Amino acid sequence: MRLLSRRRSVRTYLLAWIISPIALFIVIDSFSLYRNTLESVNTAYDRMLIASVHSIGDLLRIENGELKASLPYAALEIYEADYSSRMIYRINDLDGKFFDGDDDLPAYSGKADRSAIYPSLAHIYEDTYNGAPVRVAALFQPVATNGPRGTALVQVAETMENRSALARKIFWETLVRQMALLVVIVSVTLYVVSRALQPVDALRRQLDERSADDLSPVAPPMSPRELQPFINALNQLMARLRRLLDHQQRFVANASHQLRTPLAVLKTQLQSGLRGDAPAQEILAEMSGTVDRATNLANQLLSLAKVEQLRGRGVQEICDLGMLARETAVDLSPLIAEKDLDFELEGGKAFVVGHPWMVSELISNLLHNAIRHTPAGGRLGIRIRQENQRIELLVWDSGGGIAPEAMDTVFKAFSSSGSSSGGLGLTICGEIVDSMGATINLHNRFEGGHATCVGLNASVVFPIVPHS
Repeated sequence: MRLLSRRRSVRTYLLAWIISPIALFIVIDSFSLYRNTLESVNTAYDRMLIASVHSIGDLLRIENGELKASLPYAALEIYEADYSSRMIYRINDLDGKFFDGDDDLPAYSGKADRSAIYPSLAHIYEDTYNGAPVRVAALFQPVATNGPRGTALVQVAETMENRSALARKIFWETLVRQMALLVVIVSVTLYVVSRALQPVDALRRQLDERSADDLSPVAPPMSPRELQPFINALNQLMARLRRLLDHQQRFVANASHQLRTPLAVLKTQLQSGLRGDAPAQEILAEMSGTVDRATNLANQLLSLAKVEQLRGRGVQEICDLGMLARETAVDLSPLIAEKDLDFELEGGKAFVVGHPWMVSELISNLLHNAIRHTPAGGRLGIRIRQENQRIELLVWDSGGGIAPEAMDTVFKAFSSSGSSSGGLGLTICGEIVDSMGATINLHNRFEGGHATCVGLNASVVFPIVPHS
């Protein structure tokens, strides 16, 4: 059921929630309309009943001590709207006994208020006459006599056929108009919803017509303001996919190109050993070096791929830069000891936002480059400083530095610069720094009036992490 709810059409959803309440309101209003119409019809017809009962009451008189009523049929006929209803009357004398009219009409069971100033006010109620519902007006009519004043009961009843027929006629006529209004509302709603969803349909068609490798930004014409956040999110997703695709293509191209060379060299060395061109120990040493270079290259390619993978996930956390720097220095301490290098580590806790592996990989690549380019017995170190709104990671060495013309290309894959061999170390650093919103710069250090280069500074600046 939940899956079906997710796949429900937006058009159906809008139509259902716009039209259904209106249709429900019309149905409820129709029943209320019928009741109100019937009450209005009863009010109008009750006026005729009251007029009839008063007309009959005015014709009552006392002659020779007896109640008389000369009641012409026209007294009732003029108040009949048509022949679909009947007017019935009944008169009880001063003693409450039947005097004239139709004895089948039930007598009014109420009592006259003798103390009322106007005891002749009519009472309206509903009753049955020969099994049919009727509307009755009852009047206690005062009649002048020689003795105390007496009252006669006059009742006039009307059958309900005409009232109900008139109410139904008004109800159906109004209901037809409401149905016509509902049809207009449904038509207008369908048109408006269809027009409102046209940009969505246009976006769908534009995406359907794209080729599989087209990841350019989407720009549908006349897109409404409410659709812009979705389009922006879609374009951001396409940008990430394009970056991942470009990285994958670069990875495949670099891997196929760079791994082919050491494998070819390894095969040549193996063939040379099989021919006996050189001593076996010498051939094996050369093959070991080739395997080490291929292994290092493969590890760098895998690291670059992992950096892009973590970057695509966007998972970050707060990392202690000082702690990660110490752990990395411990991991590379054999290389430092092998060249008898003087290593320095300055700085305490400093927090940055990123993935711990990526931060460690950044420090490891920078420190590894510093170790490789520092001559035996030289000096190198790591300095961590926090000032203002930034944190600086500085890895320095005492090597030969980088040629000025190569500064712009050292972060490109497999670039070579003067004394440094090409590889992926600085490329990986550049990708990591970019993903963390940091900046990296390389500067040669000079002494003696900028004449002699005494080393290289690799400076990475991170934005500070506010914390309590």
